[in-house]
Amino acid sequence: MSDGQASAPVGRRRFLTGSAALASGAAVAPLLAGCNASAGGSGSGKTTLTVMYNSNELTKKHIAEFERLHPDIGIRLIEPGGDDAKLNAMLASGKPPDLVRGAATASANNNARGLATNLDPYLAKSSALKKSDLLPVNDNWRWDGHRIGAGPYYGITKDWSQDATLWYNRALFEQAKVDELSTTEPVTYDELLDVARKLAVKKDGKTAVYGLGIEWQWGLSGPLFQMVLSQGGRIYNDDLTQTDLTTPEAKRALQWFVDLAQSGAVPSSLNPLPDEADLSTFMAGRMAVSQDGFWYGGNFTEAGGDLQANIRMAPAPVMGGKRVSPCYAGQGAWIPAQSKNKDAAWKLMEYFMAGPPAEERARSGWGLPALRSLLPKLPQELPYQKEAFRTSQAELAHQVPMPASPYITAANWISTLNQYVDQAARKKITADTAARKITDDINKLLKQGKDRIG
Repeated sequence: MSDGQASAPVGRRRFLTGSAALASGAAVAPLLAGCNASAGGSGSGKTTLTVMYNSNELTKKHIAEFERLHPDIGIRLIEPGGDDAKLNAMLASGKPPDLVRGAATASANNNARGLATNLDPYLAKSSALKKSDLLPVNDNWRWDGHRIGAGPYYGITKDWSQDATLWYNRALFEQAKVDELSTTEPVTYDELLDVARKLAVKKDGKTAVYGLGIEWQWGLSGPLFQMVLSQGGRIYNDDLTQTDLTTPEAKRALQWFVDLAQSGAVPSSLNPLPDEADLSTFMAGRMAVSQDGFWYGGNFTEAGGDLQANIRMAPAPVMGGKRVSPCYAGQGAWIPAQSKNKDAAWKLMEYFMAGPPAEERARSGWGLPALRSLLPKLPQELPYQKEAFRTSQAELAHQVPMPASPYITAANWISTLNQYVDQAARKKITADTAARKITDDINKLLKQGKDRIG
């Protein structure tokens, strides 16, 4: 997932812990019935759009250019903040923003509650944003009244990454005399754990070089879901009201986390990184492999020559017989159903998602574009960029929507998994017991969410 150079790790953490208030049932005002294209606007005169977005993404330059192109529209920018309190208050007051930053994989709750505008009527008329040009990551915004991945679109992705892919440092493989990973064929998770153990270097009882990083402190739900899907398993039942992590597929994934943490070859809850992200450790040559998406490559354009020459990107690993290369977030935007300026908001959506800002983002390499037509603009000047481009394009065939229920948040999943996987890693409980406890706790949260939404 990409949120820009300065804020990518922080942005991802904020996504993973965000949207909690909405899904936990914070009070909002009664919704307007209309969720389709509307006349919007504010009558005669200039329309002022209230936009809730990060200013390092929708910049002053972008806003000035948009207002020049649309002199009848002005933009009032509000920073989202670290949680949804500000958004919830605006929704409750009946005066929501007209465009809101959000993650595709966290959109099910909004959509199930009728908070977001159905964008299909706009897409049908747009010359800038067309359904045929939307990459499958946008399917995470779709909702048919029962599940994601089908039905109308309720948002558009800004940029995204195949978050289970692997970046690795060839020099550390060579030093350890370990065969490097393939950039075309996926490694299995069992093989990856074995490689991580071989690559890890301990000195004076401490880990000097980590064999692998999986961004443990950002949460385990994304990797867990990907592992289960790779085995042909499921996270939820048909109506998204229950989970079962006592299945063979889920238990195998949980045991892998426990084995990885106990190996000492990876930063984990047993030995967390002080800055809560793999990047500085990887850039310092103290981590051989980091499980991060395409956006990670944006960090290496200014890296030293030796590091840059040894960087490679490998496909998402598999735990079963099915290749799955998902996106854990897919940051983008949605238009609240209560917005009174939907048409003007859609013009900003077209500009930001398909216009100059989108081309600028694609050229930067800080994430993949959400439109097929922009893929050729990805950077391919440096050797590692050329290889990463080839790897990422091959991964597109294996991109599927992440499992999502409107009745629970990513933050709920993360905190629950962290609690019990940590206990299992510390040998306080078994992995099987962790599976049962996670299942029980998540199902209670799902029931609470279902009761709130109805």
